[in-house]
Amino acid sequence: MTESNRIEFKRELTRELDIEKEVVAFLNYREGGIIYIGIDDSGKPVGVKDIDSDMLTIKNRLRDNILPSPMGLFDVTAEHIEGVSVIRVFVSSGSEKPYYKKQYGLSPKGCFTRVVIPYAWLP
Repeated sequence: MTESNRIEFKRELTRELDIEKEVVAFLNYREGGIIYIGIDDSGKPVGVKDIDSDMLTIKNRLRDNILPSPMGLFDVTAEHIEGVSVIRVFVSSGSEKPYYKKQYGLSPKGCFTRVVIPYAWLP
């Protein structure tokens, strides 16, 4: 598995990880996407230490910090990949675009989307 315009890997859930930004970008993207917590940037599953606590934290952070409400547009589940537990956050494309981080409102700091770079532009 590799990262793409619809798949994002995060090694671990920390306070510094801006999971809200990633989810807002997928909510505003035409196809939504998936975020895996517990997989490093190379695609290697490293696992999650406290999966239940992290899943609850993700749900609460998304519910409390994104507007319009993303409830019903994301699903947080546990998966086992190569013998380790990881978290899968499935995000649907939202119908009330634009979505944004509540703290910053509709500003460049609060509103994001995924951008697809055409293959011909890559070095």
